[in-house]
Amino acid sequence: MSFLDTHTFLSSAQIFLSPDYLIRAAAHPWELEGARELRHQVFVEEQGIFDRHDRDGVDDVAMPLVAISTFAAEADQVVGTVRIHEYSPRSWRGSRLAVAPSHRRQSRLGSELIQLAVCTAHGRGCDRFLAHIQMQNVALFERLHWRVLREVEIHGVPHMEMQADLAAYPPIPDPFAGWKTLAPRQAAV
Repeated sequence: MSFLDTHTFLSSAQIFLSPDYLIRAAAHPWELEGARELRHQVFVEEQGIFDRHDRDGVDDVAMPLVAISTFAAEADQVVGTVRIHEYSPRSWRGSRLAVAPSHRRQSRLGSELIQLAVCTAHGRGCDRFLAHIQMQNVALFERLHWRVLREVEIHGVPHMEMQADLAAYPPIPDPFAGWKTLAPRQAAV
């Protein structure tokens, strides 16, 4: 095979993506760091919403949740994250939902993180769960039993404030146990 043929083959080959993921509350230092790095990649580098970092006071009280890819059945790297926090008694918010660009075609990762977020809060006595959703993601949240409350601007970006229907999210007692999920099989290209 010539250099050009090899280059064409390698550039058209798909990158290996793990077929399964762990969805859980971040518990280990490398998971927390992976969530911070992913948020920086998405909200600072990719979207340019923040100049240097996206950290704020919510990080001091929030619970970070993660989607972790596996390699040889072992936890490998953080490829998705969201944070949740109780902002007033029995009222919770989710924020900073991010999925690595390489894993966005694994369409379930964002949905799984949303499910873990709301179910975790519900399991901790939540009566109301809200989030500010970027416009391109509103349809996803509507499919997941969320309703639009109002349009707002957050950090100069239009968002919809939305509320989860808690009836669609059974409470879970231990977000650190989480669950394992299989990504849908991708069609060969």
